[in-house]
Amino acid sequence: MFISPLAAALREFIEFKRRRGYRYSRAEFTLRSFDRFVAVRAKQDPSWRLDEAILAWLASRPGRLAVSVAQDMAVVRQFWLYVRRLHPARCRHDVRWPKLPTQTTFAPHVLTIFDVRALLRLARDLERPRFRRALYRALLLVLYCTGLRVGEALRLRVGDVDLGRDVIFVAEFKGRARWVPFDPTLRRELRRYLGARRVFSGSDPRRDDPWFIGPHGRALSAKTVGYTLCRMFRMAGLKPPAGRAGPRPYDLRHTFAVHRLTRWYREGADLHARLPWLSAYMGHADLLGTETYLTATPELLGLAADRLRRHFVRTRRR
Repeated sequence: MFISPLAAALREFIEFKRRRGYRYSRAEFTLRSFDRFVAVRAKQDPSWRLDEAILAWLASRPGRLAVSVAQDMAVVRQFWLYVRRLHPARCRHDVRWPKLPTQTTFAPHVLTIFDVRALLRLARDLERPRFRRALYRALLLVLYCTGLRVGEALRLRVGDVDLGRDVIFVAEFKGRARWVPFDPTLRRELRRYLGARRVFSGSDPRRDDPWFIGPHGRALSAKTVGYTLCRMFRMAGLKPPAGRAGPRPYDLRHTFAVHRLTRWYREGADLHARLPWLSAYMGHADLLGTETYLTATPELLGLAADRLRRHFVRTRRR
């Protein structure tokens, strides 16, 4: 698992965290990266110091967002505190921890229904092989119609998608597993995708096979999806030719939440009663997790203002 001189301490630390009930899978991925860096550094410099290695590792990938570096630093800082408490000889020098923002300032981009249609039209023109057309049309519709996280969609197995009952099973992620029902119109699209998948692969898929497969016949990777969708965003004029500005694949989840809320506003639904539904549907532990996705759009603000005006008029008449 670990190869650096810190290997034993890293194993102890992860075991300590998991005994306290943490899954710690993402943090373990971060610590593996740190371990590989320390292994190389220790080989090059036998007199290496842990505090210097931590700061060098944090600075080893220039161009990253400060908030991303801060997330890695939070994991390594917990490991540092653990080592300092149990193995103080390793920590004779304190770390000068940099001050980094802990929250991203990236503003979510909520797509319009016309933007979504433009992306679906672009999916129709994908080439090499033609199967990519059905693949990305189905992926876009699943992300937009269900609000699944991109990672959740890519981890789906064939047995997780029940086209008889119009429901998707999402395996445990961030501590929760859930059933996600969907509209019959999406069922028709998924049946078309499944037919195209059979033609492309030449056989019926098994229940434990990936639902979304790439042109190579294996599970579709997040890196490939991110590159393809960002390219489609640029072709649709939603994103500049270069840079990080504009929508990300994850913004389809934001779009789902805002469009659902907008529709409830139009229907005159009781939002206080419906928001827990949305929270459970999106796989959040509480409403605080859902609030992140409720971006105020001009249309949503207009609907809210109109509802407030009608309520005020009714109150005055009484």
